[in-house]
Amino acid sequence: MNHIRGIILEGYSNAGKTSVLKALKLLQAQDEQSERSIIVLSEHYSQILNNVHGEFQQLNRDQHLQVLKERVQMLRQLNDWADYLGPDASRASRGIFFILERFHLNHRAAFPHDSPDEIESIENELLLLGGKCVLLTVSSEIVEQRMQSRTPNEWKHKSKEDIRKSAEAFIQTQSELRRQAKLSVLPTIEINTDDKDWITYAGRLMDLLK
Repeated sequence: MNHIRGIILEGYSNAGKTSVLKALKLLQAQDEQSERSIIVLSEHYSQILNNVHGEFQQLNRDQHLQVLKERVQMLRQLNDWADYLGPDASRASRGIFFILERFHLNHRAAFPHDSPDEIESIENELLLLGGKCVLLTVSSEIVEQRMQSRTPNEWKHKSKEDIRKSAEAFIQTQSELRRQAKLSVLPTIEINTDDKDWITYAGRLMDLLK
């Protein structure tokens, strides 16, 4: 029996993952019938490139798969414990709500030519744990604006060429994430975040979990 459900937030940097994550936590907390046990893992617990003691280190394919497997194993163990305690409890008291940021699609996009068997196994587990995936995207026309709006000081002294190249990388990665979403075992909905209406987007996702 499942006592667990959750959302996997995917998308390129500046697509709005963190903002939607905050809105999801707010809406979930406002629902008196919702789960009291909440697991929220930001991208720092699942991404490939990490700042380790001030130095950037990139995980290889096997290392990243192991990280994802460990995170999913944690969720599975919590659900198994709730199941062990028995069915006589409300969703609020026994249930678990999770949010994962930058997870399986991030892996697929980083290693698109490798065998999908292991990542498909992880996706199947997420599916069994009540996971739903959303890919947050930004329209190509406003990519440069979105990138610069979040950290304007970082872009002040960049050349137009540098900005253009960064925008192209954004669009290219976003296209790859879309392609990988279609290949994924875990069904994915796409939400365009041009309007930055984070609460509305989060509401759509909470409705998806009902």
